Amino acid sequence: RRLSNDRAVSMAILGRGAFFGEMAILDESPRSNDVLALSPVRLISVTAQRFIQTLFKDPQLHHRMLQLMVRRLRQTNLRSQLRNRQPAVKLANTIVELAENYGQKTAEGKDIFNIPYQDLADVTDITLDETSKIMEKLDSKGWLKVDPERQTIHLINLKHLINLASQ
Repeated sequence: RRLSNDRAVSMAILGRGAFFGEMAILDESPRSNDVLALSPVRLISVTAQRFIQTLFKDPQLHHRMLQLMVRRLRQTNLRSQLRNRQPAVKLANTIVELAENYGQKTAEGKDIFNIPYQDLADVTDITLDETSKIMEKLDSKGWLKVDPERQTIHLINLKHLINLASQ
C-alpha cells in the first residue's frame, strides 16, 4: 500500500510465494510502499547485502527476479490498456489475474483469498461502490461465491470470468 492523500491505497495484491522489497535493494532507494498482511503469513527477512550476494551466486534466483520484473511491467501495461474499459471488465481482469497467480484448485473451480472490496477497488482502479455492485452481480450469476467464514472467494465459473476479462 502507498499513502495517498492521507489514505492507504492498495497497489498490488500478493499471495503465497510472493516477495517484495527487492526494488529498494536493487536501485538503492527508500521503500516506496508498505505491506499489510490480510491473513497469517511466514516472512523471511534478508539483508540487502545478503540478497545481492545470493542474487549473484544463484542464477535461478536471478532469473526469477527478472521474470518477476517482467510480470509486474506486463501487469502495469495491461492496467494502462484497461484504463478506459468498463469497470466489470477491469474487475474481472483483476480476479482472473489473482486466480492465475495464487488460486487454489477445487472441485468447483478455483479459490482465492477473500480480499476486502476496497483493496480490490484500489488495485482495479474503480470505486468501492462499483466493486460491490459488480461482485453482487457476479454472485447472482453464479460465477463466484464469497465465503466469509473460510475467507475465500470461490470462482465457480472461471471460463465466464475470463471471457468478461477479455472484452
